[in-house]
Amino acid sequence: MSATRGPWRPAFITVGVALLLVTGCGKAEDQGVVAPTGGNDAVQATSSAPAGGSCTLQQFGGDKLDLKTAKVGFSQSEKEANPFRIAETRSIRDEAAKRGIANLQVTNADSKFSKQIADVEQMIDSGVQLLVVAPLNSDGWDPVFQKAAARKVPIITIDRKINAKHCTDYLTFIGSDFYEQGRRAAKQMATALENKGTVAILLGSPGNNVTTQRTAGFKDEIARSAPGITIDFEQTGNFSREEGQKVAEQLLQSKPSITGIYAENDEMALGAVTALKGAGKKGGDVKIVSIDGTRGAVQAIVDGWLHSVVESNPRFGPLAFETAQTFFTGGAVAENVIISDREYDRTNAKESLPVAY
Repeated sequence: MSATRGPWRPAFITVGVALLLVTGCGKAEDQGVVAPTGGNDAVQATSSAPAGGSCTLQQFGGDKLDLKTAKVGFSQSEKEANPFRIAETRSIRDEAAKRGIANLQVTNADSKFSKQIADVEQMIDSGVQLLVVAPLNSDGWDPVFQKAAARKVPIITIDRKINAKHCTDYLTFIGSDFYEQGRRAAKQMATALENKGTVAILLGSPGNNVTTQRTAGFKDEIARSAPGITIDFEQTGNFSREEGQKVAEQLLQSKPSITGIYAENDEMALGAVTALKGAGKKGGDVKIVSIDGTRGAVQAIVDGWLHSVVESNPRFGPLAFETAQTFFTGGAVAENVIISDREYDRTNAKESLPVAY
Protein backbone atom coordinates (compact mmCIF):
# COMPACT_ATOMS: atom_id res chain seq x y z
CA MET A 1 0.00 0.00 0.00
CA SER A 2 1.22 3.45 -0.80
CA ALA A 3 1.50 6.03 1.94
CA THR A 4 0.59 8.73 -0.61
CA ARG A 5 -3.02 9.51 -1.21
CA GLY A 6 -5.38 12.26 -2.24
CA PRO A 7 -7.93 14.05 -0.07
CA TRP A 8 -10.66 11.93 1.46
CA ARG A 9 -13.66 12.20 3.68
CA PRO A 10 -14.42 9.37 6.14
CA ALA A 11 -17.79 7.69 5.88
CA PHE A 12 -18.98 5.15 8.42
CA ILE A 13 -20.95 2.19 7.12
CA THR A 14 -22.60 -0.27 9.48
CA VAL A 15 -22.43 -3.86 8.23
CA GLY A 16 -24.09 -6.31 10.61
CA VAL A 17 -21.63 -6.50 13.50
CA ALA A 18 -18.95 -4.89 11.32
CA LEU A 19 -18.07 -1.23 11.42
CA LEU A 20 -16.36 -0.05 8.25
CA LEU A 21 -14.48 3.21 7.92
CA VAL A 22 -14.07 4.16 4.29
CA THR A 23 -10.87 6.18 3.91
CA GLY A 24 -8.11 6.94 1.50
CA CYS A 25 -5.27 4.62 0.69
CA GLY A 26 -2.42 4.35 3.20
CA LYS A 27 -0.90 2.40 6.04
CA ALA A 28 -3.03 1.55 9.03
CA GLU A 29 -1.76 4.39 11.17
CA ASP A 30 -3.25 6.73 8.55
CA GLN A 31 -6.52 4.82 8.32
CA GLY A 32 -7.58 5.10 11.93
CA VAL A 33 -7.84 1.37 12.60
CA VAL A 34 -9.94 0.69 15.69
CA ALA A 35 -9.15 -2.29 17.91
CA PRO A 36 -12.08 -4.72 17.85
CA THR A 37 -14.24 -5.31 20.85
CA GLY A 38 -16.63 -8.05 21.77
CA GLY A 39 -16.34 -11.81 21.46
CA ASN A 40 -15.02 -14.21 18.84
CA ASP A 41 -17.58 -13.24 16.22
CA ALA A 42 -17.22 -9.48 16.58
CA VAL A 43 -15.64 -7.97 13.48
CA GLN A 44 -14.54 -4.39 12.95
CA ALA A 45 -12.60 -3.16 9.97
CA THR A 46 -11.55 -0.22 7.92
CA SER A 47 -11.38 -0.07 4.16
CA SER A 48 -9.44 2.18 1.86
CA ALA A 49 -11.34 3.68 -1.06
CA PRO A 50 -9.32 6.41 -2.76
CA ALA A 51 -10.61 8.21 -5.84
CA GLY A 52 -10.67 5.63 -8.60
CA GLY A 53 -10.00 2.89 -6.04
CA SER A 54 -13.44 1.30 -5.92
CA CYS A 55 -15.19 -1.17 -8.22
CA THR A 56 -18.83 -1.61 -9.24
CA LEU A 57 -20.71 -4.32 -11.09
CA GLN A 58 -21.15 -1.91 -13.98
CA GLN A 59 -17.39 -1.40 -14.23
CA PHE A 60 -16.52 -5.07 -13.78
CA GLY A 61 -19.26 -6.51 -15.94
CA GLY A 62 -21.79 -9.21 -15.24
CA ASP A 63 -25.28 -9.40 -13.76
CA LYS A 64 -26.85 -8.74 -10.40
CA LEU A 65 -26.98 -11.84 -8.25
CA ASP A 66 -28.79 -13.22 -5.23
CA LEU A 67 -26.13 -14.86 -3.08
CA LYS A 68 -28.64 -17.27 -1.58
CA THR A 69 -29.09 -18.97 -4.94
CA ALA A 70 -25.55 -18.39 -6.22
CA LYS A 71 -22.82 -20.98 -6.60
CA VAL A 72 -19.88 -19.79 -4.48
CA GLY A 73 -16.36 -21.21 -4.33
CA PHE A 74 -13.85 -20.86 -1.52
CA SER A 75 -10.22 -21.88 -2.06
CA GLN A 76 -8.21 -22.45 1.10
CA SER A 77 -4.45 -22.40 0.58
CA GLU A 78 -2.96 -24.40 3.44
CA LYS A 79 -3.59 -27.52 5.47
CA GLU A 80 -5.93 -26.83 8.32
CA ALA A 81 -3.48 -27.88 10.99
CA ASN A 82 -2.81 -24.17 11.51
CA PRO A 83 -5.37 -22.56 13.87
CA PHE A 84 -5.53 -19.48 11.61
CA ARG A 85 -6.68 -21.60 8.66
CA ILE A 86 -9.15 -23.53 10.79
CA ALA A 87 -10.74 -20.30 12.03
CA GLU A 88 -10.68 -18.76 8.54
CA THR A 89 -12.48 -21.65 6.86
CA ARG A 90 -14.97 -21.94 9.73
CA SER A 91 -15.77 -18.24 9.41
CA ILE A 92 -16.51 -18.61 5.67
CA ARG A 93 -18.66 -21.71 6.21
CA ASP A 94 -20.53 -20.25 9.19
CA GLU A 95 -21.32 -16.96 7.47
CA ALA A 96 -22.47 -18.72 4.31
CA ALA A 97 -24.83 -20.84 6.40
CA LYS A 98 -26.04 -17.78 8.32
CA ARG A 99 -26.89 -16.03 5.05
CA GLY A 100 -28.64 -19.05 3.57
CA ILE A 101 -26.01 -19.66 0.88
CA ALA A 102 -26.70 -23.30 0.17
CA ASN A 103 -24.25 -23.88 -2.68
CA LEU A 104 -20.78 -23.32 -1.20
CA GLN A 105 -17.91 -25.34 -2.64
CA VAL A 106 -14.74 -25.48 -0.49
CA THR A 107 -11.34 -26.76 -1.60
CA ASN A 108 -7.98 -27.00 0.18
CA ALA A 109 -4.69 -26.78 -1.72
CA ASP A 110 -2.70 -28.47 1.07
CA SER A 111 0.03 -25.82 0.69
CA LYS A 112 0.61 -26.75 -2.98
CA PHE A 113 0.31 -23.78 -5.31
CA SER A 114 -0.21 -25.88 -8.44
CA LYS A 115 -3.12 -27.61 -6.69
CA GLN A 116 -4.67 -24.30 -5.70
CA ILE A 117 -4.58 -23.04 -9.29
CA ALA A 118 -6.13 -26.31 -10.47
CA ASP A 119 -8.76 -26.14 -7.69
CA VAL A 120 -9.83 -22.63 -8.64
CA GLU A 121 -9.88 -23.36 -12.38
CA GLN A 122 -12.04 -26.43 -11.72
CA MET A 123 -14.48 -24.35 -9.67
CA ILE A 124 -14.76 -21.81 -12.49
CA ASP A 125 -15.38 -24.66 -14.96
CA SER A 126 -18.09 -25.99 -12.63
CA GLY A 127 -19.97 -22.70 -12.85
CA VAL A 128 -19.19 -20.80 -9.65
CA GLN A 129 -20.42 -17.19 -9.77
CA LEU A 130 -18.22 -15.83 -6.98
CA LEU A 131 -14.77 -16.87 -5.79
CA VAL A 132 -13.28 -16.21 -2.37
CA VAL A 133 -9.60 -17.12 -2.42
CA ALA A 134 -6.98 -17.31 0.33
CA PRO A 135 -3.93 -17.26 -1.98
CA LEU A 136 -0.88 -19.35 -1.19
CA ASN A 137 1.31 -17.08 -3.36
CA SER A 138 0.85 -13.54 -4.60
CA ASP A 139 2.06 -14.22 -8.16
CA GLY A 140 1.27 -16.85 -10.81
CA TRP A 141 -2.49 -16.33 -11.08
CA ASP A 142 -2.72 -15.32 -14.75
CA PRO A 143 -4.42 -18.55 -15.95
CA VAL A 144 -7.12 -18.08 -13.30
CA PHE A 145 -7.65 -14.41 -14.17
CA GLN A 146 -8.11 -15.22 -17.84
CA LYS A 147 -10.66 -17.93 -17.14
CA ALA A 148 -12.52 -15.89 -14.52
CA ALA A 149 -12.62 -12.77 -16.73
CA ALA A 150 -14.11 -14.73 -19.62
CA ARG A 151 -17.04 -15.71 -17.40
CA LYS A 152 -17.24 -12.48 -15.38
CA VAL A 153 -16.55 -14.28 -12.09
CA PRO A 154 -15.41 -11.78 -9.41
CA ILE A 155 -12.58 -12.85 -7.12
CA ILE A 156 -12.35 -11.69 -3.52
CA THR A 157 -8.92 -12.38 -2.03
CA ILE A 158 -8.55 -12.73 1.73
CA ASP A 159 -5.53 -12.61 4.08
CA ARG A 160 -2.96 -12.36 1.26
CA LYS A 161 -2.90 -10.04 -1.72
CA ILE A 162 -2.55 -11.12 -5.31
CA ASN A 163 -0.30 -8.99 -7.52
CA ALA A 164 -2.87 -8.09 -10.14
CA LYS A 165 -5.10 -5.33 -11.48
CA HIS A 166 -7.97 -4.28 -9.26
CA CYS A 167 -11.47 -4.36 -10.82
CA THR A 168 -10.08 -6.31 -13.78
CA ASP A 169 -8.37 -9.38 -12.35
CA TYR A 170 -9.87 -9.31 -8.86
CA LEU A 171 -12.61 -7.43 -7.05
CA THR A 172 -11.12 -6.59 -3.65
CA PHE A 173 -8.62 -7.65 -1.00
CA ILE A 174 -9.81 -8.26 2.57
CA GLY A 175 -7.12 -8.67 5.17
CA SER A 176 -4.81 -7.10 7.69
CA ASP A 177 -2.32 -4.30 7.14
CA PHE A 178 0.72 -6.56 7.29
CA TYR A 179 3.18 -3.67 7.28
CA GLU A 180 1.44 -2.21 10.32
CA GLN A 181 1.53 -5.61 12.03
CA GLY A 182 5.31 -5.64 11.59
CA ARG A 183 5.58 -2.11 12.99
CA ARG A 184 3.49 -3.03 16.02
CA ALA A 185 5.61 -6.14 16.61
CA ALA A 186 8.76 -3.98 16.46
CA LYS A 187 7.36 -1.60 19.06
CA GLN A 188 6.61 -4.54 21.33
CA MET A 189 10.13 -5.90 20.81
CA ALA A 190 11.65 -2.51 21.60
CA THR A 191 9.67 -2.40 24.84
CA ALA A 192 10.66 -5.97 25.75
CA LEU A 193 14.37 -5.31 25.16
CA GLU A 194 14.36 -1.75 26.49
CA ASN A 195 15.63 -0.58 23.08
CA LYS A 196 18.86 -2.58 23.07
CA GLY A 197 19.92 -6.11 22.09
CA THR A 198 20.17 -8.49 19.16
CA VAL A 199 17.12 -9.92 17.39
CA ALA A 200 16.51 -12.82 15.03
CA ILE A 201 13.68 -12.89 12.50
CA LEU A 202 11.91 -16.14 11.70
CA LEU A 203 10.62 -15.26 8.25
CA GLY A 204 7.37 -16.53 6.79
CA SER A 205 7.09 -18.24 3.41
CA PRO A 206 8.81 -16.47 0.51
CA GLY A 207 6.76 -15.33 -2.45
CA ASN A 208 3.83 -13.64 -0.72
CA ASN A 209 3.12 -10.14 0.47
CA VAL A 210 2.53 -11.18 4.09
CA THR A 211 6.17 -12.07 4.62
CA THR A 212 7.45 -9.09 2.64
CA GLN A 213 5.36 -6.52 4.48
CA ARG A 214 5.68 -7.98 7.98
CA THR A 215 9.45 -7.96 7.50
CA ALA A 216 9.56 -4.42 6.08
CA GLY A 217 7.32 -3.01 8.81
CA PHE A 218 9.41 -4.58 11.55
CA LYS A 219 12.75 -3.45 10.12
CA ASP A 220 11.57 0.06 9.35
CA GLU A 221 10.21 0.59 12.85
CA ILE A 222 13.31 -0.85 14.55
CA ALA A 223 15.51 1.47 12.47
CA ARG A 224 13.26 4.42 13.21
CA SER A 225 12.59 4.09 16.91
CA ALA A 226 15.00 1.49 18.35
CA PRO A 227 18.44 1.90 16.71
CA GLY A 228 20.02 0.19 19.71
CA ILE A 229 18.53 -3.11 18.53
CA THR A 230 20.48 -5.06 15.89
CA ILE A 231 18.83 -7.61 13.60
CA ASP A 232 21.49 -10.31 13.57
CA PHE A 233 19.80 -13.33 11.96
CA GLU A 234 17.09 -13.98 9.35
CA GLN A 235 15.90 -17.33 8.03
CA THR A 236 12.62 -18.64 6.71
CA GLY A 237 10.58 -21.00 8.83
CA ASN A 238 7.80 -21.14 6.21
CA PHE A 239 5.10 -20.31 8.78
CA SER A 240 5.57 -23.87 10.14
CA ARG A 241 6.00 -24.89 13.79
CA GLU A 242 8.38 -27.70 12.87
CA GLU A 243 10.54 -25.51 10.64
CA GLY A 244 10.41 -22.69 13.16
CA GLN A 245 11.78 -25.06 15.79
CA LYS A 246 14.60 -26.23 13.51
CA VAL A 247 15.59 -22.70 12.58
CA ALA A 248 15.49 -21.63 16.23
CA GLU A 249 17.69 -24.58 17.19
CA GLN A 250 20.24 -23.51 14.56
CA LEU A 251 19.93 -19.94 15.78
CA LEU A 252 20.65 -20.85 19.41
CA GLN A 253 23.75 -22.78 18.35
CA SER A 254 25.15 -20.09 16.06
CA LYS A 255 23.96 -17.02 18.03
CA PRO A 256 23.73 -18.13 21.69
CA SER A 257 23.63 -14.54 22.94
CA ILE A 258 20.54 -13.57 20.94
CA THR A 259 18.12 -11.60 23.11
CA GLY A 260 14.96 -11.45 20.99
CA ILE A 261 13.08 -13.46 18.36
CA TYR A 262 10.52 -11.94 16.02
CA ALA A 263 8.43 -14.75 14.55
CA GLU A 264 6.20 -13.77 11.64
CA ASN A 265 3.51 -16.14 12.84
CA ASP A 266 2.57 -17.92 16.05
CA GLU A 267 3.35 -21.40 14.79
CA MET A 268 7.01 -20.50 14.28
CA ALA A 269 7.03 -18.74 17.65
CA LEU A 270 5.77 -21.88 19.38
CA GLY A 271 8.40 -23.90 17.54
CA ALA A 272 10.99 -21.48 18.89
CA VAL A 273 9.64 -22.03 22.42
CA THR A 274 10.24 -25.76 22.01
CA ALA A 275 13.81 -25.04 20.88
CA LEU A 276 14.41 -22.74 23.85
CA LYS A 277 13.14 -25.38 26.26
CA GLY A 278 15.42 -27.95 24.61
CA ALA A 279 18.36 -25.60 25.06
CA GLY A 280 17.64 -25.26 28.77
CA LYS A 281 16.40 -21.69 28.54
CA LYS A 282 13.71 -20.27 30.80
CA GLY A 283 10.69 -18.24 29.83
CA GLY A 284 11.76 -14.65 29.27
CA ASP A 285 15.44 -15.44 28.68
CA VAL A 286 14.82 -14.64 25.01
CA LYS A 287 11.97 -12.22 24.30
CA ILE A 288 9.61 -13.56 21.64
CA VAL A 289 7.14 -11.39 19.74
CA SER A 290 4.90 -12.93 17.10
CA ILE A 291 1.90 -12.32 14.89
CA ASP A 292 -1.42 -14.23 14.66
CA GLY A 293 -3.26 -14.43 17.96
CA THR A 294 -3.82 -18.17 18.26
CA ARG A 295 -4.93 -19.53 21.59
CA GLY A 296 -1.68 -21.46 21.98
CA ALA A 297 0.38 -18.31 21.58
CA VAL A 298 -1.78 -16.27 23.95
CA GLN A 299 -1.46 -19.10 26.49
CA ALA A 300 2.32 -18.95 25.99
CA ILE A 301 2.21 -15.30 27.07
CA VAL A 302 0.34 -16.36 30.22
CA ASP A 303 2.97 -19.06 30.79
CA GLY A 304 5.82 -16.56 30.38
CA TRP A 305 7.33 -17.83 27.11
CA LEU A 306 6.08 -15.16 24.72
CA HIS A 307 6.29 -11.46 25.40
CA SER A 308 3.45 -10.36 23.13
CA VAL A 309 1.39 -11.20 20.05
CA VAL A 310 -0.14 -8.96 17.39
CA GLU A 311 -3.36 -10.53 16.14
CA SER A 312 -3.99 -11.30 12.49
CA ASN A 313 -7.77 -11.59 12.41
CA PRO A 314 -8.93 -14.67 10.46
CA ARG A 315 -12.70 -14.09 10.69
CA PHE A 316 -13.28 -12.96 7.12
CA GLY A 317 -16.69 -14.52 6.53
CA PRO A 318 -18.93 -11.55 7.48
CA LEU A 319 -16.85 -9.01 5.56
CA ALA A 320 -16.38 -11.25 2.52
CA PHE A 321 -20.08 -11.93 2.02
CA GLU A 322 -21.20 -8.42 2.94
CA THR A 323 -18.73 -7.07 0.37
CA ALA A 324 -20.05 -9.51 -2.24
CA GLN A 325 -23.63 -8.53 -1.42
CA THR A 326 -22.77 -4.85 -1.88
CA PHE A 327 -21.13 -5.59 -5.24
CA PHE A 328 -23.88 -7.79 -6.67
CA THR A 329 -26.59 -5.29 -5.75
CA GLY A 330 -24.83 -2.47 -7.61
CA GLY A 331 -22.80 -0.84 -4.83
CA ALA A 332 -19.15 0.23 -4.94
CA VAL A 333 -16.53 -1.99 -3.32
CA ALA A 334 -13.22 -0.62 -2.04
CA GLU A 335 -9.96 -1.96 -3.42
CA ASN A 336 -8.78 -2.84 0.10
CA VAL A 337 -10.86 -3.77 3.13
CA ILE A 338 -8.50 -3.74 6.10
CA ILE A 339 -9.70 -5.80 9.05
CA SER A 340 -8.58 -4.60 12.46
CA ASP A 341 -6.38 -6.65 14.77
CA ARG A 342 -6.08 -6.94 18.54
CA GLU A 343 -2.84 -7.07 20.51
CA TYR A 344 -2.03 -9.41 23.40
CA ASP A 345 0.54 -9.04 26.17
CA ARG A 346 0.86 -9.82 29.88
CA THR A 347 -1.71 -7.19 30.79
CA ASN A 348 -4.59 -8.86 28.93
CA ALA A 349 -3.53 -12.35 27.81
CA LYS A 350 -5.25 -14.39 30.52
CA GLU A 351 -8.60 -12.65 30.20
CA SER A 352 -8.34 -12.71 26.39
CA LEU A 353 -7.91 -16.48 26.03
CA PRO A 354 -11.63 -16.98 25.16
CA VAL A 355 -11.27 -14.43 22.33
CA ALA A 356 -8.15 -16.02 20.79
CA TYR A 357 -8.73 -18.58 18.04
